[in-house]
Amino acid sequence: MVAPRSSMASATASHPPLNSRKLLRRAILNRAFALAYACAILALFYHHVKTLLRPATAANAIAALLLLLADAVLAFMWSTTQSFRLYPTRNEEFPENLEKVVGGTGGFPALDVFICTADPYKEPPMGVVNTALSVMAYEYPVEKLSVYVSDDGGSELTLFAFMEATRFAGHWLPFCRERNLVERSPEAYFASSHRDGTEIDKIKMMYESMKMRVEHVVERGKVGDEYIIGDRERRALNMWTDEFTRQNHPAVIEVLLDNSRDRDITGNVMPNLIYLSREKRQNAPHYFKAGALNALLRVSAIMTNAPIILTLDCDMCSNDPKTPHRALCYLADPLIDQSQLGYVQFPQRYQGINKGDIYCGDFKRLFQINPIGMKNGPSYVGTGCFFRRRSLFGPPSAIVQSEIPELSPEHSPNGLIRSERMLALAQNVAGCKYEHNTNWGHKVGFRYGSLVEDYYTGYKLQCEGWRSAFCHPERAAFLGDAPICLIDVLNQTKRWAIGLLEVGFCKFSPVTYGIQSMGLLMGLSYAHYAFWSMWSIPITIYAFLPQIALINGLSIFPKVSEPWFLLYIFLFLGAYAQDLADFVLAGHNSTLRRWWNDQRMYLIRGMTCYVFGTIEYTLKSLGIAAHGFNLTSKVLDDEQSKKYEQGVFEFGAVSPMFMVLGAAAIINLVSLVQGLIMAVVRRSGSGDAEGLVLQILLASFGVVNGWPIYEAMFLRSDKGRMPTKVTLVSAFVASLLYTAVSLA
Repeated sequence: MVAPRSSMASATASHPPLNSRKLLRRAILNRAFALAYACAILALFYHHVKTLLRPATAANAIAALLLLLADAVLAFMWSTTQSFRLYPTRNEEFPENLEKVVGGTGGFPALDVFICTADPYKEPPMGVVNTALSVMAYEYPVEKLSVYVSDDGGSELTLFAFMEATRFAGHWLPFCRERNLVERSPEAYFASSHRDGTEIDKIKMMYESMKMRVEHVVERGKVGDEYIIGDRERRALNMWTDEFTRQNHPAVIEVLLDNSRDRDITGNVMPNLIYLSREKRQNAPHYFKAGALNALLRVSAIMTNAPIILTLDCDMCSNDPKTPHRALCYLADPLIDQSQLGYVQFPQRYQGINKGDIYCGDFKRLFQINPIGMKNGPSYVGTGCFFRRRSLFGPPSAIVQSEIPELSPEHSPNGLIRSERMLALAQNVAGCKYEHNTNWGHKVGFRYGSLVEDYYTGYKLQCEGWRSAFCHPERAAFLGDAPICLIDVLNQTKRWAIGLLEVGFCKFSPVTYGIQSMGLLMGLSYAHYAFWSMWSIPITIYAFLPQIALINGLSIFPKVSEPWFLLYIFLFLGAYAQDLADFVLAGHNSTLRRWWNDQRMYLIRGMTCYVFGTIEYTLKSLGIAAHGFNLTSKVLDDEQSKKYEQGVFEFGAVSPMFMVLGAAAIINLVSLVQGLIMAVVRRSGSGDAEGLVLQILLASFGVVNGWPIYEAMFLRSDKGRMPTKVTLVSAFVASLLYTAVSLA
């Protein structure tokens, strides 16, 4: 991030500090350990070369080559991980000083909030409504707050939900203000509040009534006449009566709330609320979420053009009404070079995570551990990010001019947002052909070229010279919903893996362009993510090769009595010990049980979504297949929720990813049994079992991690068990591998 002039706090004689930044003491230990570990890696490669020069058999030579490949990838990924560990910092904000520095709330900049949704069945409208209401209730000057909702599904169901929310907001916003609520998402507040009272019961009844109407409409799939109030609502909702228009329709912009005229029940101003469904044509590219965000960027520029923009996923409700104050502790700090600070990123945190976090839904390393070590500030993670609008219009040194002056970040909108002129202009810039032959998605706005538009946008901004700040308060600023079904988790990560590879192998690759633009450490930080899928190589090799060799009685690791044995033990235990330390020091429910499940999911992802993501990316690159963007469902199934709360894995889907997991589990179990038998036989006879110890330990590690898979394959009878077809195919693949190696 852009550091304040003082390393401890941004304060002067005339202004109290707004933030501080401190290098953590663990940095010195991390650097010392990195040096020792690097020496151990060099020693390991020396051992590999020595083994390759004098292999005992052809099988040993092949095994040594594969282990060299696995360890080379591990060494590369380890080196990229060090970029997060050499300069870990802790930031702290002092929002209580903000008004003194900026001259009261009148000195706060205007704020535009972008919320994106795309499917009313995978992303229930009531969830989107709760997100919007939670930010509409921010403790922020209402006349400076505008909320924009992008409905890329072009659904009358979502529009109807927000028409209902508009009426409810007139009661909810003053209710939050009068009671100084912290939880301002209605769903979260009523779920956590057990207090009784006439006013609380009344507002809760209003919310439940709205919720019932919206969910009834979603269940029916259309809005009945009995729910429509007023001609304007009827005209807007009638846009979606023809199924054909869902795929081909003009841009639809509805100003649901206008702060120049709309008031709540107490007579106070309400924030702007604008609904947008951008134009869709089957023969025009839409660029998924990045395209939706760019449409919002242009439409908001026409209507309000706030200098600060907050992007939110549709399920990321505000959990602290003063979150914008924390962001302004950086974006309004006079001691930070504001010409270079592009955005402030909050970590993604989730509600509804079970006690052990069996699916690693928190993604603690991605969202909380790594960002504190990125020297120039964290990457953009798609939600919970406050952008300076100017940062999306070219590098700090030279603004990229817009096609029309109204889109410039320096433009001041003039007129009512409901005026015909403004709506017509907004309609034009929301058109699907507007971006043709322009810089949008390339030099301006959110960037195209990858399924992970958030990572790519943050990466390109930092390559241009922008910096960022990481804001991680004790109380989560936002709370979202993590997937609770294993296949959803893996498919989501597979989509990320494909998008990251698109960046890793493009002309702007972090290992070349990134290092040249940002320096070695930041380039390695972004390379760590771009080549996430490379974890699949060592994980898959170590999940199968030593075990198959063990079944065949082939020793491929050093004996216990050899010094190289201790090197392997140090490399394994050292890596895991440091990972555990990082995890525990991160705080926020960082238990040993959660860490164990985190490392298990790391292994599962390595053999499933990373492998299949790499295959899918390769096929697409060769023109053999193409991939699209699939939403992660936010709908909760009652039975799945119950099993998830109990910490039981969900394997109910028939997926080739589960077949790979099943095959690996069977190979590890068989090899462990076979290895123990051989060790006992050799020890009681004249044979030497020392050379098999590391392989037995590795198989034991695989079996312990694979316990949920064995349960699903052989012990469970519920719907979440491994389908019989998957178990049989897994067993067949495992036997095929064993036979092929034995014959070779």
